[in-house]
Amino acid sequence: MPFTANRAFKRAPRLIASAEGLHYRDDAGRILLDGIAGLWCCNAGHNRGPIVAAIREQAGRLDYAPPFQFGHGPAFSLAARVAALAPPGLDHVFFCNSGSEAVDTALKIALAYRHARGEGGRTRFVGRERGYHGVGFGGISVGGLPNNRRVFGHGLSGIDHLPHTYDRARQAFTIGEPEWGAHLADELERIVALHDAATIAAVIVEPMAGSTGVLPPPMGYLRRLRDICDRHGLLLIFDEVITGFGRLGYAFAAERYGVTPDMICFAKGVTSGAVPLGGVIVASSIHEQLTRGPEQAIELFHGYTYSGHPLACAAGLAALDLYRDEGLFERAQAMEPVFAEAVMRLRGAPNVLDIRTVGLAAGIDLAPDPAGPGARGFAVLERAFHDHDLVVRVSGDTLALSPPLNIGADDISTLVERLDRAIRAAA
Repeated sequence: MPFTANRAFKRAPRLIASAEGLHYRDDAGRILLDGIAGLWCCNAGHNRGPIVAAIREQAGRLDYAPPFQFGHGPAFSLAARVAALAPPGLDHVFFCNSGSEAVDTALKIALAYRHARGEGGRTRFVGRERGYHGVGFGGISVGGLPNNRRVFGHGLSGIDHLPHTYDRARQAFTIGEPEWGAHLADELERIVALHDAATIAAVIVEPMAGSTGVLPPPMGYLRRLRDICDRHGLLLIFDEVITGFGRLGYAFAAERYGVTPDMICFAKGVTSGAVPLGGVIVASSIHEQLTRGPEQAIELFHGYTYSGHPLACAAGLAALDLYRDEGLFERAQAMEPVFAEAVMRLRGAPNVLDIRTVGLAAGIDLAPDPAGPGARGFAVLERAFHDHDLVVRVSGDTLALSPPLNIGADDISTLVERLDRAIRAAA
């Protein structure tokens, strides 16, 4: 099982049998509140009727169409809808199947763009410490989580990393973007001076670092990164696999922060988790550079058998309709202060060292147990599921919350109360 303590799971399985709205039902029939929207992805909630109906209807009309040299209408319709949500100038979409594939796709597009411009020496990428960019060899190389690459070799060569943006002493118990830390973007100037801009293809960061424990960007940090990239001719890639489609109250975090990257990676929320789908939104200037050769020639030697799968595109179109018709991005904005106030009530719970909230996401750091790193976090995960009817995400000793965007104040209170009991039970 992926990213799972398999032996511990088999000792006390956490089996999910069905889902609806904000809740799961386990194999014994217990109803559990979903505090993580599946895995940061079911932003409209579970088993939403319009999405289910769209998948069924599409499966009965066109189950599959080859994406190499052929196309189908739903893929173009969804690409147009996704591009319309992106900042102006990001007008083209390349579909894949996951966030990991989206990141590797963006890196390859960056290299192809440099080659097309006669800049073949610009092959270096800059990521960031504590960054998560999926589990492809490209993603773990630019990512900044050592455990994700420790036993898999060196990955891509020529990678450097910005420092992460978190300092507990200056940022503890912050709601929203911390005031301290914008200057950390200036480390990119040092990296450019060390390697020479003529060797760097692109910089990739998550606007909010999610999987490492919800680290919101310091105020002004992303704008400074954009300015430095512009000064040195570097492409800027936002990995919005988690932040895309409403998690921070906007279609994309780029809109929340007023910063336009050159590419946006997306996945998860595009179908509200119903069918695997990911992709990259690409600036027109990049697309134009890659499409200057003979008309019959393949412009980008890259793609997947299931790129833009008909069922995934149908699910994506239905999900975007739900986000629009129910105003879920705007709802996330309205619920953000309610969510933050409720989660901050955990400040007095045993072993809580820090809490960070932004949008409808929160990270809660726990003091490590003497039994070893991750033991306390895992204990809370088990207690929450087996004893308190709650599903949460744990990474080491950090708990993460990211409920569906249609959660209400009463369910937020229930979520926090159950998590409080689980934390105390594991103390």
